[in-house]
Amino acid sequence: MNDTLSTLNWLVEAGADEAIAEEPVNRLTAKPAVQPLQAPVPPRAAPARAPAIPAVIEGDAVGGAMAAATAATTLAELQAALEAFDGCPLKRTATNTVFADGVASGRVLLIGEAPGRDEDRVGKPFVGRAGQLLDKMLASIGLDRNTNAYITNVINWRPPDNRDPTPEEAAACLPFLRRHIELADPQVIILLGAVAARHVVGISDGIMKLRGRWLEYRVGDRMVPLMPTLHPAYLLRQPAHKKLAWRDLQAVRDKMQTLGLPAVAARSN
Repeated sequence: MNDTLSTLNWLVEAGADEAIAEEPVNRLTAKPAVQPLQAPVPPRAAPARAPAIPAVIEGDAVGGAMAAATAATTLAELQAALEAFDGCPLKRTATNTVFADGVASGRVLLIGEAPGRDEDRVGKPFVGRAGQLLDKMLASIGLDRNTNAYITNVINWRPPDNRDPTPEEAAACLPFLRRHIELADPQVIILLGAVAARHVVGISDGIMKLRGRWLEYRVGDRMVPLMPTLHPAYLLRQPAHKKLAWRDLQAVRDKMQTLGLPAVAARSN
C-alpha cells in the first residue's frame, strides 16, 4: 500500500493529473496488432468559402463558360451565349442578364463591377443614380454611351443585396468578359472601382493606390491602355473625391486625343 501511495505521489509531482484508462496497461507486453495506439489525425480542413460550391461543379461551370464564350464570333452571339448560360448561381436570383450598353465601335470601353437593383430591373448597366453620374462624367470629356462609349460589368447578374461577388461567381463570368473585351476591340479601357480592377488586371491593391495610373491589357496581339478610376457609386458617397476622378478623366481625354478618337461636342446648358 505504501508503495502504491508513493507511486501516486510521484506521478502527481511529475504533473500527471488524470487517468487515461480504467485498467492499468502493462507496457512490457506486446501491443495488439489490430488496435492502433492512436487514431490517425485528420488533415486540417481548408478555410471555408461562401458559398460552398463543389470543385467539380465550379470547374464544369468555368469550362462551360470558356467554351461558350470562345465559340462566339460577334457581340450578338456572345450575348446570346451568356443569356443561355446557367453556370453562375447569381442567374437564379436575378431578374435580367445585364450584358452591355452603348456603342462598341466607339472604341472606349468602361467596365464596372456588377448590376444593382435598377440595372437588374432594366437589363442594362449603369442606369440608376450611379449611372446618371457616370453619364455626366463621360460628357465632361466628350464621351456618350449613345455615340462613342461602351459599358459592361465584370458580373452579369445582380448579387443579392448588392453584396460583392464571390470568387466562384466571378470565375463563371470572367470568360465572357475576356471574350467581350476581345470582340469589342477597344482602344482605351476604363475600370470603374476596385472590384473591376481586381478581376480584369489581377491587382488587389486598393483603388486609391491604382487610380490615375495607366496600365495595359492585352487584346489579341496589342496592348491597350487601361485607366482605373473611382466608381460612380463611391463618388455619390464621397463627393469630395470627385476631383480625383476628374484628374483620371482628363488623362483619358488626353489619351483619346493622342489616339485620334473622336469626342462628342460638349452640350450647352
